[in-house]
Amino acid sequence: MKYGESSFDVLYLLFAILCGVMILRHAKDHAGKLMGAAALTLGLGDAFHLIPRVLNYFVDTDFTAALGVGKLVTSLTMTVFYVLMYYIWLGAYDETEKKPLTAAIWVLAAIRIVLCLFPQNKWLENDSGVLWGVIRNVPFVALGVIIVALYFKSRNKNHHFRFIWLLVTLSFLFYIPVAVAAGIVPILGMLMLPKTVCYILILAAFYAEAARKQN
Repeated sequence: MKYGESSFDVLYLLFAILCGVMILRHAKDHAGKLMGAAALTLGLGDAFHLIPRVLNYFVDTDFTAALGVGKLVTSLTMTVFYVLMYYIWLGAYDETEKKPLTAAIWVLAAIRIVLCLFPQNKWLENDSGVLWGVIRNVPFVALGVIIVALYFKSRNKNHHFRFIWLLVTLSFLFYIPVAVAAGIVPILGMLMLPKTVCYILILAAFYAEAARKQN
């Protein structure tokens, strides 16, 4: 299991980072640059958690603090990723920005980030407990619901983005049990694999859209 999961994690990180670099290299508009930035944010942020996770399988040392801090970094960068998803939606669909909606996105992201920084999360102990797993994810889920609604509304306007709403929905359905109860039921951590597949498909959609615009 450790070889399979470790290989998957490493390949995912390489894919996300290389995807971001390639999109940025060929991006010809603001939306393309945002897609590249989102891919890099996702890949580099997840690396803080996944690299210690992989090393934990093969190196005989205590990675508790590294894994906890990695989860913190991933929590923050995932929040940034969804803010970027909002601006990608604006650019990809030539939508007019509505200030109340933009304000809601930023307020939810700020609340999520602040909650993640509370010491009660016990990141260094890699054990935040169920209560804080729920508390810090309430604004994050609300942010995700908004993104799903926006991409669902526009699903028929862009061929490459038509399933992003579904992929985001599935990623949250896989993520929430892990974030809330994986400390109690460790086997739930396996749900991170299909969650990661959802993100791979989202990044593939970004790359396909960026390639279309290049041509």
